[in-house]
Amino acid sequence: MRPVLQLFAGSFAWSLAIGASCLVALLLRAWQNEEAQAAVVLLFGSGALVAYAPAILVAHRLGGRRAETRFAATMVLLAGATIAVTAFLFGLWYRLYYAHWHEPALSIGWIFQFAFTMAGACYHFLVLGLRMYLPLGLPALLAFSLVQAGRRR
Repeated sequence: MRPVLQLFAGSFAWSLAIGASCLVALLLRAWQNEEAQAAVVLLFGSGALVAYAPAILVAHRLGGRRAETRFAATMVLLAGATIAVTAFLFGLWYRLYYAHWHEPALSIGWIFQFAFTMAGACYHFLVLGLRMYLPLGLPALLAFSLVQAGRRR
């Protein structure tokens, strides 16, 4: 039961850290209004919340016995999973906006539209969204990776 609680607590803490990083980045850029900022912070926080547990579980499996290996595995997998899940959620949000102009669901045209809309959304996320992780996200990633590296399997 304790490992499950640690995963939930870690997910919540990771979500708060990434959400705070996103909020700081938006405030530094004086970006739009509070409602738009809240939506983007919620997106980044949700992506971090969903990505944490799978990333940590896979990192524990691949990390091995050495602390350096566990640190590297956690750092790479936590960063990659957080970016991937958040980009996917952004893609779904993007798709929701364009759904009005798309063909009926599960038709051949809809499948192409869905695939290319998601690909375009992921590209836009990589170009515009990755900078939201920089003010606080990188130090948080290092801290979370250090904590996970210190834990035994």
